[in-house]
Amino acid sequence: MKENNNYSENNCSLKQVLDIIGGKWAMPIIYILSKGKMRFKELERSIEGINTRMLVKELKNMEANGIITREVFATVPPTVEYTLTPKGQKLLPSITSLHQWGQEFANQ
Repeated sequence: MKENNNYSENNCSLKQVLDIIGGKWAMPIIYILSKGKMRFKELERSIEGINTRMLVKELKNMEANGIITREVFATVPPTVEYTLTPKGQKLLPSITSLHQWGQEFANQ
């Protein structure tokens, strides 16, 4: 018996979600930003193993998708702070669940 679940790659919401937050570093960034506003260097120091180029790329992608906001202050040198948007905050329960799952099963 063939099951018809109307799946196609073009309308799969999971694919769309992964396109938005599917970068290797996106979920750790969102998880860290759940603690509040952070400056670029604070983020960089908080995420072990990320390099500056990848952090910039992930932040730009998340900003373009409405997950984070970037606020620039006219100081010397310029200060930049990142925060989660309401859209980004809605991802937290899912990311927290994945984090807990990873702690339980990923190292087996």
